[in-house]
Amino acid sequence: LDGLRQILRKAGRSDFDQRSRCAQREAEAYQYCLERIGDLGLPMKLVAVECLFDASKYVFYFTSEGRVDFRELVKQLVARFPVRIEMRQIGVRHAAKMTGGIASCGQELCCARYLSDFRPVSVKMAKTQNRSLNPAKIAGGCGRLMCCLAYEHETYEEFKKGLPKVGKEIRTPKGEGVVLKFNPLSENVCVMYKDETVEEVPRDEILY
Repeated sequence: LDGLRQILRKAGRSDFDQRSRCAQREAEAYQYCLERIGDLGLPMKLVAVECLFDASKYVFYFTSEGRVDFRELVKQLVARFPVRIEMRQIGVRHAAKMTGGIASCGQELCCARYLSDFRPVSVKMAKTQNRSLNPAKIAGGCGRLMCCLAYEHETYEEFKKGLPKVGKEIRTPKGEGVVLKFNPLSENVCVMYKDETVEEVPRDEILY
């Protein structure tokens, strides 16, 4: 399958031992780099360190709002760890994918669990789904809009085609009312009648 590496052989005890040594090196390199970033006052946030399996190269993943002059940092890292050093800047979504965490739904972050790419997410998607625009309620662990806002967006858009907009006056078999919101999952329209009663009406009962 595309994107999957070839399996060479079954891992043995020596492979697990080597992976354990790599993990120790990653922890040591992470702590040292974190201290150097603080001492140098660099505007960057260290996310993770990856030690290649043969320990020939360390990759330092970081986030930053702009470009960072990390030449002095690399010099200090090379002096401490005599291997190839690579500094790789990543976005906040990729950072969340690497560090993981629990989302507001109580499940593991989608990006850490199974997402392999990041689809664009917009505020329009939240509005279409009648979600609160409170940043605390629509932002994910990365601080950006939650990826799950894009999951059902097409369903909402398809359902709303041909339907009156929110606030529009309509007629149903029970009388005249105003559209409050849509419920695409149940395929109903929430209507408030003139007597201020509220009811969900199937879309095929909307008479306009």
